[in-house]
Amino acid sequence: MEIQSTALPEVKLLVPRVMRDERGFFAETYNQRTLQRVAGIDMPFVQDNQSRSEHRGTIRGLHFQSAPHAQDKLIRVLSGAIFDVAVDIRVGSPTYGQHAAMTLSADNQMQAWIPRGFAHGFCTLEPGTEVLYKVTDYYDPTCDKGLAWDDPQLAIAWPVAAAEAILSAKDRTHPRLASLPTYFTAGSVRLAMTGP
Repeated sequence: MEIQSTALPEVKLLVPRVMRDERGFFAETYNQRTLQRVAGIDMPFVQDNQSRSEHRGTIRGLHFQSAPHAQDKLIRVLSGAIFDVAVDIRVGSPTYGQHAAMTLSADNQMQAWIPRGFAHGFCTLEPGTEVLYKVTDYYDPTCDKGLAWDDPQLAIAWPVAAAEAILSAKDRTHPRLASLPTYFTAGSVRLAMTGP
């Protein structure tokens, strides 16, 4: 497995080895020992979530869970493609309010490691896109939080115009960064990334 850096040091792209032949392909998409050895990720995943978005331009996010049920996430695309975004929401971090964006697809097999302390969201680039999230804590509705996807302060270049974006009613009501309460602070979040 290859580990690639992003604009945020703690957010990583994981590229599994894909073996292709005339039948299609085979890839090992998750191996706890490999993630620990190669990426320094030593977090137990306790829940898998899967979403399907029927239309291109569907935005889900920006989401996170607060303590005591904050989640680290490993994101991959099962079908279709997404423009994937992580935003640093750790108050006092040198990259607070900055984001990393990457394209994940069923074709490129890349996965995004999003540690706790970062809001996460994506925009579908193809119809019928399915995304799998491995998370390190269980869903808790009292800890379910969000950040406004279209906050100008974040300067995210989404691949869809705001008027054409498809969002849930809930995702249209998240606060902007300037109004976001302090859920995480730099240094108080245990990050699993200790490797490259």
